[in-house]
Amino acid sequence: MISGYNLQKDLEEVKVLLEKTTRKRVRDALTSEKSKIETEIKNKMQQKSQRKAELDNEKPAAVVAPITTGYTVKISNYGWDQSDKFVKIYITLTGVHQVPTENVQVHFTERSFDLLVKNLNGKSYSMIVNNLLKPISVEGSSKKVKTDSVIILCRKKVENTRWDYLTQVEKECREKEKPSYDTETDPSEGLMNVLKKIYEDGDDDMKRTINKAWVESREKQAKGDTEF
Repeated sequence: MISGYNLQKDLEEVKVLLEKTTRKRVRDALTSEKSKIETEIKNKMQQKSQRKAELDNEKPAAVVAPITTGYTVKISNYGWDQSDKFVKIYITLTGVHQVPTENVQVHFTERSFDLLVKNLNGKSYSMIVNNLLKPISVEGSSKKVKTDSVIILCRKKVENTRWDYLTQVEKECREKEKPSYDTETDPSEGLMNVLKKIYEDGDDDMKRTINKAWVESREKQAKGDTEF
């Protein structure tokens, strides 16, 4: 197979001969040969271009590097309060108001929500809250992005009800942390719990003493004397 380089050399030589010859028959032959060589060079150029195009198509598509968001930071610091209709969760995130709106995503269920903030200062931020204390309205819940903060608005399914805790887990943990008696509620109930604990932990003499005091207290209450 004649290479493109050799064909080009042949073409140059034919052109030189054409310039020198004066005989018509030789000129016609050289002219015909010149045309053949030019056509062959043209065909080879087309084939080369076609092979290049085929190779380009076989190459994998250029990989566009995704926008790096670094690692995901779990949000653990927040505040919350409530109104008659909403439980509001406040999360501070410096610069969050500068990211595109679609980068701040919140998904609600009846007893949970999860927040994902993408590509904020090269990181993602995530907050997942499951087992909300009470059901919320998914349709009525939403988010607000303020300067350096996100507010999650959980619409109470039952309005005018008070949430003492944000989640059921928090409620259970707090209740476990409480002592067996609680003097902050009903003083008499707290005293009862104290006496009950002492009775359960005491010996027979202690139990008799508490029983006697209990009987005397009940007798006084029956007579209208509430002093113990």
